[in-house]
Amino acid sequence: MLSTAIDSAKLLFAGKLFKDNAKVMRQIAIGAGSGAAVVVVVGLFAPMWVAAVAGGAVSGVLQPILFKDLKYA
Repeated sequence: MLSTAIDSAKLLFAGKLFKDNAKVMRQIAIGAGSGAAVVVVVGLFAPMWVAAVAGGAVSGVLQPILFKDLKYA
């Protein structure tokens, strides 16, 4: 299983895993940015561990939604 992950990572960094690499990077940035924004906003009003859980939950929920239309090469 580790070899599958390593092979996928190699293809991703070589630009051969997805058909539209720019869209993949944009979707990753949207998910990560959304999670970071939630961490910052919730961190202003709640303990940091609550902010981290909320940011992780938001990023985790968004990733399948953002990645549903990506095509593999």
